[in-house]
Amino acid sequence: MTPGSNVPLSAARLTVDVAAPVRLDVSGLLLTGDGKVRSDDDFIFYNQPSGPGVAYRSGGGAAPDAITVDTAAVPPDIEKIVVTASPDAAGQTFQGIEPTATVRDADGGAVLATFTPPQLGTETALVVVEVYRRGGQWKVRAVGQGYANGLAGIATDFGVTVEEPATAPAAPPQPVASPAAASMAPPMPAAPPAAPPAPAPGSAPGSGKINLDKGRVSLQKNQTVSLVKGGRPLLSQVRMGLGWEPAFRGADIDLDASVIAYGPQRNHIDSCYFGKLTILKGAVKHSGDNLTGEGAGDDEVIVVDLGRIPQEVTGLVFTVNSFSGQKFTDVAKAYCRLVDAATDEELVRFDLTQAEPQTGVLMAKLIRQFSGEWEMTAIGDFVKARTVRNMVDPAAKAL
Repeated sequence: MTPGSNVPLSAARLTVDVAAPVRLDVSGLLLTGDGKVRSDDDFIFYNQPSGPGVAYRSGGGAAPDAITVDTAAVPPDIEKIVVTASPDAAGQTFQGIEPTATVRDADGGAVLATFTPPQLGTETALVVVEVYRRGGQWKVRAVGQGYANGLAGIATDFGVTVEEPATAPAAPPQPVASPAAASMAPPMPAAPPAAPPAPAPGSAPGSGKINLDKGRVSLQKNQTVSLVKGGRPLLSQVRMGLGWEPAFRGADIDLDASVIAYGPQRNHIDSCYFGKLTILKGAVKHSGDNLTGEGAGDDEVIVVDLGRIPQEVTGLVFTVNSFSGQKFTDVAKAYCRLVDAATDEELVRFDLTQAEPQTGVLMAKLIRQFSGEWEMTAIGDFVKARTVRNMVDPAAKAL
């Protein structure tokens, strides 16, 4: 299997074992439709080895730990069981010891599927696979989502109460991006410092760039606006608001907005999203997760202090993705807008009028010019990406 792929299950009882060159702690979490456990009793691991329809089996160090799922015994309000793994040694990462999950018929032992998450680095815990039901059919999906703060980070993310020592409060869950993602992108071409800025995409050569002198700018896909007003670069706080609504009065849509920061060689520096609300020493801050997209106005807001962005950051890409797997064809009125945080004046707006059946979209980018000014370009490209980690590579290529 590859990340994001799924296969139907031909067995009612299955076992998922996770093997690696080192000892792993394996666990299972029973999740309802909102992606959370009903209580701490739904966290199945070595200290709580059984739950409704789910059981933990220790390999004793000689064999891999495993989670067994009896789909017929799983409560009807449970939609999925996620299988997680973390190295037994404290602080050890998965770099160089990529695990392999093997899904077997629990009764006959036949192998139904295998999955090895690729390109791991600083992750100390993983959601490896998930067993879920869809339309009365049970399936298994390869996930490979990494966390930098161990099994406690995963448990907290899914609603389990984790007790920590008073001297070491639990950090918020931090899924991490693959260190190999940035290296996959070609270098960002460097312009000589004395060269004049290139004309905005979508503008005729020699026509000059759009700026904010005449008020609000409404962008089309691939158009660029220079964040200059009155002949001076805008270096104050701005808010990037992103919004969407369910299409055709459909079900609630849980989308996640994020901003990904890059250096001059398109190297990934950091990502700001619902699991990591502040990056770049407070220069970029996220408002938090909106689970439905319901209500008027911006659904999620990212505040950017342009004057405090570190010099090593030359590009910011604003993205929206659907971790739950809903496609953007189920979304209406997706947009992003740049607002002056001091005056609440809307500076730039980009309305995404057409959607594609994908799970991620690159909305816009901010690029720092040699002159010190910032330029905003509307992107509007759809990609197959359900997590911030999966957005890093396509966003780098869009710079």
